[in-house]
Amino acid sequence: MSKFDEIRFFYDNEVNEALLGISRDPMMNALMGFTFPGTDKKVWREQFKNIHSVSDFQHDFIAHTIRQILAKSSEGLTTLGFDKLDKQTPYLFISNHRDIVLDTSLINLVLLENGLIMTASAIGDNLVKKTFLHDLAKLNRNFLVQRGLPLREQLKSSQIMSEYIDELLHHEKRSVWIAQREGRTKDGNDATQQGVLKMLAMAAGDLSLTDYFKTLRIVPVSISYEYDPTDSLKMPQLLAKHRDEEYVKSEDEDFMTMLSGVLGQKKRIHLHAGNVIDTELDDIAVKFENKNKQLQAVAQIIDDSIIQNYKLWPTKYIAYDLLHNTGTYADQYTEQEKQLFIRRLEMRIDPSDALSREYFLAMYANPLINKIKSEQKSPE
Repeated sequence: MSKFDEIRFFYDNEVNEALLGISRDPMMNALMGFTFPGTDKKVWREQFKNIHSVSDFQHDFIAHTIRQILAKSSEGLTTLGFDKLDKQTPYLFISNHRDIVLDTSLINLVLLENGLIMTASAIGDNLVKKTFLHDLAKLNRNFLVQRGLPLREQLKSSQIMSEYIDELLHHEKRSVWIAQREGRTKDGNDATQQGVLKMLAMAAGDLSLTDYFKTLRIVPVSISYEYDPTDSLKMPQLLAKHRDEEYVKSEDEDFMTMLSGVLGQKKRIHLHAGNVIDTELDDIAVKFENKNKQLQAVAQIIDDSIIQNYKLWPTKYIAYDLLHNTGTYADQYTEQEKQLFIRRLEMRIDPSDALSREYFLAMYANPLINKIKSEQKSPE
């Protein structure tokens, strides 16, 4: 598998050396201090010596980290649909993408607790430039999506990634997670990029696109945070886009966003696994001969599932009413919930900045607006 060396996660026989290599990093001290508060660092450093696989590391350490994150920064995680999945079957999970670290971490915690196959997960190489983050990502079965390449190299990189995902699903029997788009959704409009599906299809070989996609066992997943801990951090990029300006990230921006996502208050969180996309692919094959049309149709099925299964917390209804200066959904939230949300808005957005206020509210309201549109669509 040497052609995958630039992007792959650690093999089990590399785990112990990599883990011990970062065990004295101040960031590891902080991570383990958060995970096991009050425990002397000698204890977990000693335990690291006995970790010889990704699975050991995830079960014995990272699962505890994610549970601590939930305990300290959320009011609980609920799930639907995962009980319908087969414990022996690898799936390709495609989800909406709101948080750099948490989206895939939460899915994997749910898979672990349901006895399902945990995922190898895609992460942009721009997010793991620090040695500690790079090694930690590979210790968590993350593989690297290479960003910012020239067009020809980008094509080659996409081909390799497609083959790697195929290898994981079909030969290593490992589930895979990828986001439905490159980068996080900043405005609350969850939409699958055709480029992601095009990349997956590169490994189809002699199979038709729809037959190959059947073998991937695609499961759309909706991730719904009541509060987005990085909501205000997304504003500068949205405003730059509004003004048609290029947005340049500061050097540590991605890292600070990761920290905010992990430690910031999320209130309630819901994960909903949709149905495996299967017979719909037969319909698409009959209906469309053109490959691009087929890709569009698959993207639409994923979008419909994610939008329909998205949990509409009170914050979505409050934001809609504030955005439109109405009380249309007043029966969906309490006055206390509304006041708490208004307080959050006022703390995070300058009250005199009407445009930022509008974008902030739209970010929360758009999943509701998209669900309404989806339900109004007449069946074809």
